Amino acid sequence: MMSAVYETVQAQPDVKVVAPPAQPVPVKTTMNKPKFELKEKLADALRWVIPPVLGILAFIALWALVAQETENLPGPLKTWESAKLLFADPFYNKGPNDQGIGWNILYSLYRVGIGFGLAALVGIPLGFMIGRFKFLAAMTAPIISLLRPVSPLAWLPIGLLVLHKAEPASIWVIYISSIWPMILNTAVGVRQVPQDYLNVARVLNLSEWKVFTRILFPAVLPHVLTGVRLAIGIAWLVIVAAEMLTGGVGIGFWVWDEWNNLNVEHIIIAIFVVGIIGLLLEQGLIWIAKRFSYE
Repeated sequence: MMSAVYETVQAQPDVKVVAPPAQPVPVKTTMNKPKFELKEKLADALRWVIPPVLGILAFIALWALVAQETENLPGPLKTWESAKLLFADPFYNKGPNDQGIGWNILYSLYRVGIGFGLAALVGIPLGFMIGRFKFLAAMTAPIISLLRPVSPLAWLPIGLLVLHKAEPASIWVIYISSIWPMILNTAVGVRQVPQDYLNVARVLNLSEWKVFTRILFPAVLPHVLTGVRLAIGIAWLVIVAAEMLTGGVGIGFWVWDEWNNLNVEHIIIAIFVVGIIGLLLEQGLIWIAKRFSYE
């Protein structure tokens, strides 16, 4: 009997103890939702707003101090009251010599748009050709170097002599003043295109049109827009002086007319208007340049 039990125990296979499967332990997520850092946003906003506000307040304070010590120079408050009356009806029309400031601004923008547009149509393609072909660059270099430093108003008598009217003469001054930055910046941009790109185009036997559209234009576009931005600043700067001399309707003529009437408040308002419009034009072109930047 004892031997049978012993044999039975020996015949049983080895029993392995298997550990029970581990139960999944819930993991506590430590990732927090992004918090809206109100203090940091507020601090960034204050750092962005406070410096220009302090600068403007300092400028107004200096202006008020100078006006207090200078006879016939209106201060900020008097100019502000005059501006409110002026812009209450900016588009009145009482004849060619008495129109609201709105009409004068629009006439100036119209002349700048025509002169600047014609300069862009000629200057940008010419800049591409000067940058692309060395012979043309050598041929035009002395002419550009000679004519570019000439004061814009020096071209006004030539415009009056050739065109016989003040309106096209003003547009001519805008044209000749704004064409140089577009030519030079475009030509510099074309020269900075890596020669390897042009060598590849030559190996692939690309046409000149494909070289322009596929290689040159995308690479040179930031330089073109820089020239355009400089040119629009010059054009807006020159139109005021040109209209002072040619007369008619325009912000420059309006400033000169107000000076003849000794209305200094309106002259100061016109200075601010010219500055704000020039700033808006430049910022608009900077925005366009960033949109087309490949960097």
